[in-house]
Amino acid sequence: MSGRKDHELEGVTLLGNKNTMYTFDYNFDVLERFTNKHIDNDYFVKFNCPEFTSLCPKTGQPDFATIYISYVPDQYLVESKSLKLYLFSFRNHGDFHEDCVNIIMKDLIKLLDPKYIEVWGKFTPRGGISIDPYCNYGKQGTKWEEIAYKRLCYHDMYPEKIDNR
Repeated sequence: MSGRKDHELEGVTLLGNKNTMYTFDYNFDVLERFTNKHIDNDYFVKFNCPEFTSLCPKTGQPDFATIYISYVPDQYLVESKSLKLYLFSFRNHGDFHEDCVNIIMKDLIKLLDPKYIEVWGKFTPRGGISIDPYCNYGKQGTKWEEIAYKRLCYHDMYPEKIDNR
């Protein structure tokens, strides 16, 4: 099987670039995508991002999380270095945990128009409590819309509990 052709990598500018500029404020524009060569079958792409940081909008204190992103691509895939730089851009962004995961999901929907996507933030405890917001989306009018609803309702349950509702 042959690799990617140069024209298939148009728009991928950050990968291999030794002059990477790190943005310390939220920046959607750093995200890049490339064409999915396997649109004939559904598959998941998963990212585990254990070094996510944002700021509390009230106190300015840092919040730390692992962000889990899973999606079923349609026409496009997100380029991983651009995703890393995008997530890094939240470092000085002041928003609540719930806002961060929803912004990430909506930005990836805007960039990729995936069949399905979910974003789960596992934030470290502060004041003895952790907040783990989860959001998802399934493309309307497809089987993924129904799957998204079911996954939202049962996202943190074991499969046997779902089957024995």
